[in-house]
Amino acid sequence: MEVVNALGRRKSAVARIFVSEGTGKITINKRDLAEYFPSSILQYVVKQPLNKLGVAEKYDIKVNLCGGGFTGQSQALRLAIARALVKINAEDKPALRAEGFMTRDPRAVERKKPGRPKARRRFQFSKR
Repeated sequence: MEVVNALGRRKSAVARIFVSEGTGKITINKRDLAEYFPSSILQYVVKQPLNKLGVAEKYDIKVNLCGGGFTGQSQALRLAIARALVKINAEDKPALRAEGFMTRDPRAVERKKPGRPKARRRFQFSKR
């Protein structure tokens, strides 16, 4: 199997991944998964597509991850992994789509409007 690459995005986080056959090692920005995401919840989010298909120990994944916060980064990585698994085997797509792993979450920060302190917040009203 040759190296398969994929891209995942969430908010302002971008994950570029390279999947090859291996022992289940996930390397993010030259650091181990447990070192990069110390939270077990975020590690679980990243591994969800692999665990769903039961291939967690089958592939080595190298990741370039930039932008956003840790939650956005973990969800961007989950999308990239799901897309790469579909490139490897197209028959897995319905199972991953049913879990919602194939859908890019379009929500992002709303822009700040002029004359306001934030996007929707108004200055305090003063009657006098």
